[in-house]
Amino acid sequence: MQVIDASNLVFGRAASQIAKMLLNGEEVHVINAEKFVLVGNPRYIVERYMARRRAKHKRDPELSPKWPRVPHLLVKRMIRGMLPYRKARGREAFKRLRVFAGNPNNAQPTTELKNAQYNNVDKCITIEELCKRLGYTG
Repeated sequence: MQVIDASNLVFGRAASQIAKMLLNGEEVHVINAEKFVLVGNPRYIVERYMARRRAKHKRDPELSPKWPRVPHLLVKRMIRGMLPYRKARGREAFKRLRVFAGNPNNAQPTTELKNAQYNNVDKCITIEELCKRLGYTG
């Protein structure tokens, strides 16, 4: 089992590595999911996710894709997008993923991800800030 601390990790780089671990049969737990960093202009990032939440199926809105506002559920949904979820292999991999907001029960030592650390402060937004702008009040 791999435990990954998401504090100051670039989301896309870390999520691709997490998806590979899941597809290789490992169980992955992500802690502090709300501290992932999305790099880019915060205004455009928020607009893009607002557009995803507004997208509706014309004939039956119940068939529309679901995009949560809760930080750890949003991270889980975004990682699902990097898996072949419509195939059995992707669904099995997705079942091995656990995402937590905060650090429950002071989890085990964490795994370091290569090339995913973000130390710069310019033009970025955390998942927590994004969710607050999408309407999350928790």
